[in-house]
Amino acid sequence: MTLNPATPAFARALRDHLPDRAFREVTPAYLEEPRGRWAGHAGLVIAPETTAEVAAVLRSAHAARIGVVPYGGGTGLVGGQIMPEGPAPLLLSMERMTAIRAVHADENVLIAEAGAILSDIHDAATAVNRLFPLSIAAKGSARIGGNLATNAGGVNVLRYGNARDLCLGLEVVFADGRIWNGLSRLRKDNMGYDLRHLMIGSEGTLGVITAASLRLVPRPAGEGTAMMIVESPAAALGLLSLARDLMGEGISAFELMHANGLHFLAQTLPDIRQPFDHAPEWFVLIDVGLAHGLDPATALETLFERALEAGLVSDGLIAQSEAQRHQFWEVREQIPEANRRIGSVSSHDISLPVALVPEFITRADALIAGIGAFRVNCFGHLGDGNLHYNVFPMPGKTRADHLAERDRVKHDLHDLVHQMGGSVSAEHGIGRLKIDDLERYGDPVKLAVMRQIKTTLDPNGILNPGAVLRQV
Repeated sequence: MTLNPATPAFARALRDHLPDRAFREVTPAYLEEPRGRWAGHAGLVIAPETTAEVAAVLRSAHAARIGVVPYGGGTGLVGGQIMPEGPAPLLLSMERMTAIRAVHADENVLIAEAGAILSDIHDAATAVNRLFPLSIAAKGSARIGGNLATNAGGVNVLRYGNARDLCLGLEVVFADGRIWNGLSRLRKDNMGYDLRHLMIGSEGTLGVITAASLRLVPRPAGEGTAMMIVESPAAALGLLSLARDLMGEGISAFELMHANGLHFLAQTLPDIRQPFDHAPEWFVLIDVGLAHGLDPATALETLFERALEAGLVSDGLIAQSEAQRHQFWEVREQIPEANRRIGSVSSHDISLPVALVPEFITRADALIAGIGAFRVNCFGHLGDGNLHYNVFPMPGKTRADHLAERDRVKHDLHDLVHQMGGSVSAEHGIGRLKIDDLERYGDPVKLAVMRQIKTTLDPNGILNPGAVLRQV
């Protein structure tokens, strides 16, 4: 599909439909991605304030065959928010569509525009004594439209599900400018195909999300957090099973972490308080939220005692205050930033059947050792089988020293994931980084149907060209 660049002439034509304040300068901030793998380009940046303005932009771009790259908080890790090559696109920023349109506390529903920052949604839910459970490290800058477009996961999937499980309805503008008013507050609605789930996870390639109806939950009466040292990932899995036996659905998060995460924090972010005097090889962070009448500290103490008796843990810490809970979580949430500062040779967002996670880690470590001398920081959401298995150079080396091995590391690891029935894109999406992976491992019938859907909803191929599906 041949596209045209966003030219000054097109920008002048758009001024007949949009106010001057919608036009933004094309600055480097819009053209970068967190890992620094690519630099994008754009002929024009538009920041609409209303859904009608988004519709006007897409209607004009559709007619002129100009590519449109939707842009949220810019925190995506697979290059879905930038376009490094091809005719200069129009970058559609949601930075001005930030309103919380409504909060229905009695229904546990909040309606937010796509540009609302995730932490602001958390605050709006807290103000009515509710919780919006989606939580990721970039919550202070990620926007809800991008979270839904990538079906973000985060630390609370174990209890509350992915972004799609927290969305009741959407408002979407399609490629030709038509507006779908689907901001439902209903839990049950079987009126035909569910376009909501088609849009969630489509990464801006099928439509532009402009608002969402989000599911809130009651805040747990008591919350608690602990870190426990385990002998191995297999012991961590046993601890998770024991925790479920004791607390059922009260477990909000169960995070597996490795000593290298603490070493990287000490090296790059020394102000982060280390939880242990000596970094254990493996440890877990457990977060629980329990109902009235149940004390989380007592529940975590009971879990530790039984796990100690079973030989699953050797030591642990139970947070004694909200401040200490925050310190524990800061360790987990800052590990991705420490990784970024160290500079990985190859990073992997993968998922596996939960029971196979320990076997995968053992096999993956042996595989990497067979390629060369590397450090591995393996951490992630053990409760839902999502690991971030990241490979780093040894001290004194940089990722530039391993360019020759990078592709082999990635392909061999991804082959192993696929052989074990896993996914090579667990929560970050496909973007532009993983198109080859989707074509290599994806079911051919699924890929064919995806292309048919793309052609039907975006016949001119203007929506996020080159993301998810290869531009042809």
